[in-house]
Amino acid sequence: MASEIVRKSAEGKRKDKPPRAYVTFLAGDGDYVKGAVGLAKGLKKVDSVYPLVVATLPDVPESHRRILESQGCIVRDIEPVYPPENQTEFAKAYYAINYSKLRIWEFVEYQKIVYLDADIQVYENVDHLFDLPDGYFYAVMDCFCEKTWSDTPQFKIGYCQQCPDRVTWPAGELSPPPSLYFNAGMFVHEPRLTTCESLLAAVKIATPSPFAEQDFLNMFFKDIYKPIPLVYNLLISMLWRHPEKVDLEKVKLVHYCNAWSKPWRYTGKEANMDREDVKMLVGKWWSVYSDESLDYKGLPLALKEGEVRELPVSTLSAAGAVDYVMTPSAA
Repeated sequence: MASEIVRKSAEGKRKDKPPRAYVTFLAGDGDYVKGAVGLAKGLKKVDSVYPLVVATLPDVPESHRRILESQGCIVRDIEPVYPPENQTEFAKAYYAINYSKLRIWEFVEYQKIVYLDADIQVYENVDHLFDLPDGYFYAVMDCFCEKTWSDTPQFKIGYCQQCPDRVTWPAGELSPPPSLYFNAGMFVHEPRLTTCESLLAAVKIATPSPFAEQDFLNMFFKDIYKPIPLVYNLLISMLWRHPEKVDLEKVKLVHYCNAWSKPWRYTGKEANMDREDVKMLVGKWWSVYSDESLDYKGLPLALKEGEVRELPVSTLSAAGAVDYVMTPSAA
């Protein structure tokens, strides 16, 4: 399968930075606040020049908001978005609240955002993602091999878009192969009120499905989705599902998406959690989270209406350039 590789150079310094931001999402009073803190410190460690905005639902306690602000995060309140009432059983019960992530398209004070789930950690500077051409939705392709996909045709026949030649799609027996499908834990796009209005209108009439907002976003952005390399969102399960695809020395973002791989919950006792590569990545997360030198030293950051945070100019990743892979249809 041929791939078109587009090489894009990143600027070494930014004197007139357009307003851009990393964004994550937080709900409730649980332990995901640790992930958001770890993410803030990770972005600092790799010398990102852009802020981390935490979109918070009203049920996030004030104590957690203060922790986030003390780490230099911009805390931005959003209102919940609920799917229509239905009998759908989500792959995980808490997925229902993730529809609230649609509110981040209201963050129009930023020209472009890189969204990161709070269980992602950044190990190399990825500020160059903001320089991707506008008008497209960029994300990493998902994997269909996990048991959470067990009710889908893909899982039942053993088909995965990560290795479409291993088990080919039986086009003569089933409908055409599914469209490329991304993992919504990381993506790049431009906030627009018109986009947000369209998203909120569409979600009211869309039939909820097991993967909640991820399925919905895949449907909504299908025509403008462009895959980017796995190094920008390494799902931890790829280590054992598709090890041939993984080069840990090149990985920039690690997604601790499996329930027991969350570093702050890790025990090493569950399936696949005793792997040496998993232990290494969990330890790597803790080394960032526990590094007091990465604690924010300035005043807590908060935005007033219409105000954009200004950061010191800093060099981007020493890599200077990155290959973006435009992957054709998995058919």
